[in-house]
Amino acid sequence: MSDDRTPESTIESTPGQGRTPEAERIEPAAPEEFGLVQVWWGDGKGKTTATLGMGMRAAGHGYRVHMLQFMKGGAASVEAVRGEYNAIAALPGISYENLGHYGWHGMADGSDEADHEAQAQAGLERARDLLEAADEADLGEPIDLDAEPEAGMHMLILDEVLYAADRGLLSADDVLDLVDAKPDDLELILSGSHAEPDYLADRADLITNVRKVKHPIDDGQRARRGTEF
Repeated sequence: MSDDRTPESTIESTPGQGRTPEAERIEPAAPEEFGLVQVWWGDGKGKTTATLGMGMRAAGHGYRVHMLQFMKGGAASVEAVRGEYNAIAALPGISYENLGHYGWHGMADGSDEADHEAQAQAGLERARDLLEAADEADLGEPIDLDAEPEAGMHMLILDEVLYAADRGLLSADDVLDLVDAKPDDLELILSGSHAEPDYLADRADLITNVRKVKHPIDDGQRARRGTEF
């Protein structure tokens, strides 16, 4: 079957009629179609990177975004300052906090294992508080870009929460309870874990397996500033 459309008519049917979008000033706004549960898991690099990218995109539209990190640590080659924290601090509408121990549970990195569990539980309580704050907010309306997360948010990223559950620091039921507590209009993003979180199969709207095909770490490459932290 032939396509009778001309290049001109094809361009006219696309958003922007083929014009390159230009950056606009970020003003507080409210999303029209948020409310899904996303899951990002797998043994490949890029889960946090992907969720941060979505957070940046949402913030660019004027939506209020907050990221709560569980267990975000690393080996000796990872420095105490992470590039994403500096970038978030410079962007309007997106904020972060880290309640995880600096170091990875079960990795014999010198960090205290009992403290990992305490920190994960603190993260769980904080996530519950953030979901309650979002439930009390009117997510159909703009939220001040500089507002504290207690004023609500349109997108909540729980980074490495699945890893905490995978390591037994939280339970699958803990994660499911967070999903159940999600307000209808909040976009909830859960990331982490090399093991598939089967318990979320029927509860998530989007599930992405970030699969490793090849990684330089297998050849001894250490974490690099600007790519891994």
